[in-house]
Amino acid sequence: METNFISERITKLRLKKGVSEHRMSLDLGHARSYIHGISSGRTLPSMTEFLAICDYFEITPESFFSEESEEAILLTKLYNLARLLSEKDLTMIVDLAERLSQP
Repeated sequence: METNFISERITKLRLKKGVSEHRMSLDLGHARSYIHGISSGRTLPSMTEFLAICDYFEITPESFFSEESEEAILLTKLYNLARLLSEKDLTMIVDLAERLSQP
């Protein structure tokens, strides 16, 4: 893995979310330049901070490193939302997904 993968991945996810480095740093409870330090490659997040960053983007650590990252992000988001549904609503979603996946 390239050494700049983490900084590039965080930047890509941050831009997709439409949030500035400054805002993300503050949202994570850090000084305004925290994410800039990571994005510029000057520093890397600790494991605890890495997990907080994954939570911030609503993805798993596995999704962060996944080659199919965009799809993995959507699947993680779908899973997290589905966990909040009633059994009846979840069954309706499964039925819909099955109908949509048929040729």
